[in-house]
Amino acid sequence: MTTTAPAAPLLDEQVCFALYSASRAITATYRDLLAPFGLTYPQYLVLLVLWEDGTTSVSGLGRRLQLDSGTLSPLLRRLEASGLVERTRSRSDERSVDVSLTPTGDALRAEVGSVPDRICAATGLDADAVAALTSAVATLATSVRGHQELGTPGPDPLLP
Repeated sequence: MTTTAPAAPLLDEQVCFALYSASRAITATYRDLLAPFGLTYPQYLVLLVLWEDGTTSVSGLGRRLQLDSGTLSPLLRRLEASGLVERTRSRSDERSVDVSLTPTGDALRAEVGSVPDRICAATGLDADAVAALTSAVATLATSVRGHQELGTPGPDPLLP
């Protein structure tokens, strides 16, 4: 008796590919919208945190953006060279570096203010649907990270 191997999953049925494809499309749209301001998408994310939270430590930025210092440091150097942020040693802990907006970086917020609405329009979804999608994807990410931290593999879809 021979057994037949289960059929390989189809690419278009994989959540990973749907998320990957959507992420690439959204990131490309951000790239096009941010280019006139001389910003990359990761730089924009750093600015979003600073606009929202104010002065933040480098380690705090890394936690918030889920970036390691090796990735974050070059971003911050470029933002600082562009005159948008400044880095200073923390007054409370000289081992820590704080990042703050310059007046130019603060003013840029108004200039890029239309980006979120233009991204929403590019999705073809209304604002409520985008908010629901954002929430669902954030919940998914939290759940997957929780499984990774526990070392718990997800269920095997090939097993009954």
